[in-house]
Amino acid sequence: MLPLSDDVQSDYYHEILAMTPFPSPEMIDTNGITLEVFSAGEKGKPIVLCHGWPEHAFSWRFQIPVLVAAGYHVIVPNQRGYGASSRPEDVTDYDIQHLCDDLAGLLDHFGYREAVFLGHDWGAIILWNFAMIHADRISGLINLSVPFMDRGTSEWVGFWEKMLGPDFYMVHFNRQPGVADQVFDDNADRFLRNMYHTDEWLEDPRDPGPGMPLINMATGSYQPAGQLLMSEEELAVFVDSFKRTGFTASINWYRNFTRNWEIIGAYEQLIKVPTMVIFGDYDTVPKSKSLSSRVNTLEVHNLDCGHWIQQERPEKTNELIIDWLKRFELGVI
Repeated sequence: MLPLSDDVQSDYYHEILAMTPFPSPEMIDTNGITLEVFSAGEKGKPIVLCHGWPEHAFSWRFQIPVLVAAGYHVIVPNQRGYGASSRPEDVTDYDIQHLCDDLAGLLDHFGYREAVFLGHDWGAIILWNFAMIHADRISGLINLSVPFMDRGTSEWVGFWEKMLGPDFYMVHFNRQPGVADQVFDDNADRFLRNMYHTDEWLEDPRDPGPGMPLINMATGSYQPAGQLLMSEEELAVFVDSFKRTGFTASINWYRNFTRNWEIIGAYEQLIKVPTMVIFGDYDTVPKSKSLSSRVNTLEVHNLDCGHWIQQERPEKTNELIIDWLKRFELGVI
């Protein structure tokens, strides 16, 4: 029998994991709200997986079975504003304190003093802050794509507006509330289909600009190169979820950046637990040059992929995660 090429092996691995049934949800009360939580594995070594924007707990479908097989109790919430989880009305209910306290409440629910945490995109932003705000509840940290955000001396939204202009999406979300929300709501399928692309760099070297032209992706006036990174059935999970919830609650996370800048000023800007970061070589999110000065015990890896790291390269991502967890012997109750 001829050996399979790396690409064929990766596709095979992707298909096998995709066939693994996704856990059934449990509704859990925490921190004054209710979260839709998917968990699997025997209770013992907890690891909490935190999705980004515009995503869903389903974005961890390739990691869950591998972590369960490694002996972990895998806890994957749809965070506030997503899926069937609560969607508070007030914008300030989505600040970093609320988001971090939600996760601490999940540990309380399952009876854990601490856990390993794994985050991607906005999930990574939460967990960098969780490791400062709830330093006693985290034993190890794995973050994908988004590095530690240096607080600096200027609040972030005003700084980005000065440096990147009013059309930068994080500025736009804050300065023109409701505009992007409506466009995304009206074009959920097209928007997410254009967002969830991979291999763009193989076909088109264009730089779409800071943070991607999100509204243009939703209207169809900008269509990325590359290909859809998931099957139509998988895409439907994300699209159906956002068609039910709309995008406002998830975008409200961005509308708290100034508030978050103020909140975290009370904490030492240092990550003291063992930390691994995985970057995508072709991710539009900038890598940090000062990361090692903010993390006591740091390991960094780069994969040949874009922004959706754990979905684009599930096999390599899982190998790095499992190897790191074993070497640091993390996941103790």
